[in-house]
Amino acid sequence: MRDLTLPQNSIIANLMQRIPGVAIMLIICILCFAILSPDFLSMRNIANVGVQSAILLMISLPMTLVIMTEGIDMSIGAVLTFCGVVAAYVLGQTHNLPIAIVIAVGVGLVIGLMNGAIIVYANMPPFVVTLGTLGICQSLALILTDGQSLTDVGDSIGLAYNGHLLGIPLPIYFALISYLVSYVLLYHTRFGTYVCAIGGNRDALKLAGVRVNLHHVAVYAFSGVMAGIASILLTARMSAGHPTAAIGMEFDAIAAVIVGGTSFEKGNGWLFGTFLGVLTVGVLRNGLNLVGVQSSVQVASIGLLVLVALLLDSLKSKA
Repeated sequence: MRDLTLPQNSIIANLMQRIPGVAIMLIICILCFAILSPDFLSMRNIANVGVQSAILLMISLPMTLVIMTEGIDMSIGAVLTFCGVVAAYVLGQTHNLPIAIVIAVGVGLVIGLMNGAIIVYANMPPFVVTLGTLGICQSLALILTDGQSLTDVGDSIGLAYNGHLLGIPLPIYFALISYLVSYVLLYHTRFGTYVCAIGGNRDALKLAGVRVNLHHVAVYAFSGVMAGIASILLTARMSAGHPTAAIGMEFDAIAAVIVGGTSFEKGNGWLFGTFLGVLTVGVLRNGLNLVGVQSSVQVASIGLLVLVALLLDSLKSKA
């Protein structure tokens, strides 16, 4: 009789080699919280994870493209906050939701263009530029609100977060549409090809006659637009515009992208990995809330998640 141990081990090893670290961490998180909390796997809580992760996914998708160009956007959480405050302010003045949406997205676009233009044409480090923008947006949000929440937003905006279509919460539709748009842009357009090349071989693009700087600025513009759209969900969730609502969310977005397998060099990125990374962060935060872990500890847990997922991928690459 033949010894089947080696082939079976080889199959298992090959399978583990193909499974990304983020998928392993997601499975581990789900199993742990399913054991620790009987409510974790309820349909209501699963829907909550999806709804709570929607805004994070919407800013993590453009962050993926930014990091693929060997950049980073430290300002996206502050831009999200400021756009939300602007939307709430406009709603308070006009009570016109379409106008508030257009202005909020327009503000995000302008900030994204500003970030991209300074980074590309002034040849400044993305970290420094977007860190400066973070401070500016935080300050503007505080000035516009005088440090208080803007609560005169009406009832119509609340439907964007609390409404349902065919029994599915609307934020999930926002997230899925954002993913599909980002997927098409990255994998089925010349723009996506150029994004990969900007981080992988920028000089080759220039020699090919491609307007590299314009496409590079467009990546940051896309980031600003997505932050503006996500700000409508944020304002709807809080039924107010708060000057510190999304401060620190850039950390979760960067963590989700890095855990998902996108590299800071050579234009290597994986959009579905970002989706898995967002789910993992969302499951982790939701599970920790259910078991009563303090929010201050949750930040450390996400940092640990990043390190463990990267360690798993590193060990697999050396195997």
